[in-house]
Amino acid sequence: MKVLLWLAMAYYGGHDGLEPTDRLIPAGWVGNPWGPAATAARKSGEIPPIPDTPSMKQWDQWARKVLRTGDILFRRGDARIMGGTFPFSRFLANVTGSQFSHIGTVVIEDGEPVVYDTTKSSVRRQPLKIWILDNAGPFGVKRLKAAYRDRIPKVVEYLYAMYAKQVPFDYELSTDDRELYCVEMAEKAFRHAGLTLSEPVLLADMENIQQFPLCVLGFTSFTSLKLDQAVFFPGNDRHGIWSSSYLETVYMAPAPPPSQTTKPKPTEARPAAPQPKQKSVADRAGVAPRN
Repeated sequence: MKVLLWLAMAYYGGHDGLEPTDRLIPAGWVGNPWGPAATAARKSGEIPPIPDTPSMKQWDQWARKVLRTGDILFRRGDARIMGGTFPFSRFLANVTGSQFSHIGTVVIEDGEPVVYDTTKSSVRRQPLKIWILDNAGPFGVKRLKAAYRDRIPKVVEYLYAMYAKQVPFDYELSTDDRELYCVEMAEKAFRHAGLTLSEPVLLADMENIQQFPLCVLGFTSFTSLKLDQAVFFPGNDRHGIWSSSYLETVYMAPAPPPSQTTKPKPTEARPAAPQPKQKSVADRAGVAPRN
């Protein structure tokens, strides 16, 4: 029943387990807690600032050194359903053959790295030091190769427009523009700039769906999603945005050990092993945190 549970989550959109940033929402706040109104309220002092933890300060310092506008962030969260007992994010990554379940795009604003993504609350703007709190697994950063970085202003233009409009979250995972899910918004931001990072994958072609054959009946019976429906995914080296030839790897951190309950810190994470005769951007720049 695992695929059915994943599809039910995608279709109905609810999950019972709270992620760390869900616990930072001000009591009584109505609407997107990371949307334009909430951002204005934080600037005016109506919403009090969130105190930095030592880990948040580390991430902020690292991000200011390493990240650039237009960087794409990949993470695996810990969103859960079924009363918090079913690890939806981990399953989503596993069924698609990916290390990741979520994507956001960086914009440097007044020197601060902020991340634009979309979740059930609609399009969000979060400082990187807050966005990273919801990471519970591998974390990676991709960047446009130098020849294409002149497209970044158009990417930002799209993100700002979707944020201002507060486009609803797309629970049906459609590819039209009425609603957006996280990978779809990132993909369309770069397509707005003339770059197709990836093509959607049929749900029937998810790399590991054959491990769950008993779920097909439930899949077709209890949701409006279909196996011949195409969906954008974070991906891996073979498909999805991660595989795009327009991108290069800036940073890659593995998942923390199962016994480790704290989020991985920049100084604890290691860059991805370089490909033969090739190093990551972070290695070449000499800025990747390492032990």
